Amino acid sequence: MHPTHPTRLLRFPATVIAVTGLLLSACSGGGHQATASVSTPAPPAGAATAAPAPSDTASPGAKPAITATLSPLPARTPADLASYYEQKLSWHSCGVPEFECATMKVPLDYAHPEAADDLKLAVARTKAAGPGKRLGSLLVNPGGPGGSAIDYLQYAATGYPSAVTSRYDMAAVDPRGVARSEPVECLGDKQMDAYTAVDTTPDDTAEADKVAGADRAFAAGCKKMSAALIGHVSTIDSARDMDVLRQLLGDAKLNYVGKSYGTFLGATYAGLFPQRVGRLVLDGAMDPSVSALESSRAQAGGFEIAFGAFARDCVKRADCPLGRTSAANAGTRLDAFFASLDKHPLPTGTKRPLTEALGTTGVIAAMYDQEAWPALRGALISANKGDGGPLLKLSDSYYERDDAGKYSNLMYANAAVNCLDLPPAFRSPADVAKALPAFRAASPHFGTTLAWSSLICGYWPLHATGHPERIQAKGAAPILVVGTIRDPATPYAWAESLAAQLSSGHLLTYDGDGHTAYARGSTCIDTAVNAYLLAGTVPPPHKKCT
Repeated sequence: MHPTHPTRLLRFPATVIAVTGLLLSACSGGGHQATASVSTPAPPAGAATAAPAPSDTASPGAKPAITATLSPLPARTPADLASYYEQKLSWHSCGVPEFECATMKVPLDYAHPEAADDLKLAVARTKAAGPGKRLGSLLVNPGGPGGSAIDYLQYAATGYPSAVTSRYDMAAVDPRGVARSEPVECLGDKQMDAYTAVDTTPDDTAEADKVAGADRAFAAGCKKMSAALIGHVSTIDSARDMDVLRQLLGDAKLNYVGKSYGTFLGATYAGLFPQRVGRLVLDGAMDPSVSALESSRAQAGGFEIAFGAFARDCVKRADCPLGRTSAANAGTRLDAFFASLDKHPLPTGTKRPLTEALGTTGVIAAMYDQEAWPALRGALISANKGDGGPLLKLSDSYYERDDAGKYSNLMYANAAVNCLDLPPAFRSPADVAKALPAFRAASPHFGTTLAWSSLICGYWPLHATGHPERIQAKGAAPILVVGTIRDPATPYAWAESLAAQLSSGHLLTYDGDGHTAYARGSTCIDTAVNAYLLAGTVPPPHKKCT
């Protein structure tokens, strides 16, 4: 099944996945050894004081009015946090030329900092080489939540336009609970293999109970293996960590490029520290005012739009495995393929057959970037011949499972952050069943899967400390929000909403396909973003790129 669809299955583009895991083997934040209860923690300092917005599980079609607004933190750093802001980073070689690594300490709980409980977060950077005047540090985050910012840094340092990388020190921190920074753990690799294969289109009560049972076991594993940490991995916690790093890097203000969930992290930073906003690019934007249920439902619609674009392209090609009649017919054939996998999983050349859940994940994985469409066509051609191996590889790339069967902690961190940030979309299989018509209307091909995959937070061992709220960041410098019209994971409407919420938000539109836009091939987008990062120049209103 899809363990990280409780709220946001936000990933960076498939073209970036190829470089993850290659960077900075010597960069590690170590392991957290403190023990803590798993009782519900108090809301983090800096959270909005308005009453939490209710979950909309009771009425799946409704969109509750969001009146809460994220409140900024005091401009002055509290005395009990001074030692964190005044620590000195000890930089050392990462084993990769031109990259340096360090470890920074942050409090497990910002409301009650205790040195014995401090977390160690992994940090990396590569310095600006010029020409031109150095503009400071530019932090990057690829999204997730759970994506490694340090892995993504290697792509950003070489894949972002040289006009930017020559002027900024490119830097990253793996957020708390992620990769090298005190990683959240939940299941063993064999258990994760079983979990990802669970049927998320249950045909009867018994199969629905299996979905719920798998989610309960996943949540229980997180509680057992990461009890000290999972109450302190919220987006607000990570935004506060970024402010510590900003200070340690010697920057008066934060310059930042956040992709996908990284936009929520960046917007949260702006809401907490508006006076410290430098140049923030929020690409593939999330809307912080939507509920978990609304988010999952909107994403279902986003993947439907993305599949429509893939299908229209596919049917024009002689080798299209979904026929050449029409995009609608291609969708019908995809449904038939999923149904056949439900009854008869395909061999893959491994001990793991291609189930319907894994096949669906493989298709979804390719929707993030149109450059993955040829791989999906090839995988479906192989599946039509009885070989599920290539589609299983696409699914494994989504879950960050390597050929040796080892998973990264992406999915565990994703669930931990999502379940802490927002009340659950659903609390029982009955809730999911009520919402299925709306999900299927939004996405005939993926709606059922995405609805059932949104159940996990209903069994989480902690109550959410966050809730949907608007982010205004009053007093912040101009912030650039980038939205892609046919983005599968972060619908364009979210970019419009975030840009409107931010008091200094400016929207830049990419009329294209795939997830996020900057440094992905559009000269128009890159030129506009570069002008902002280099000179603070925002694009004119209603600027649209193709």
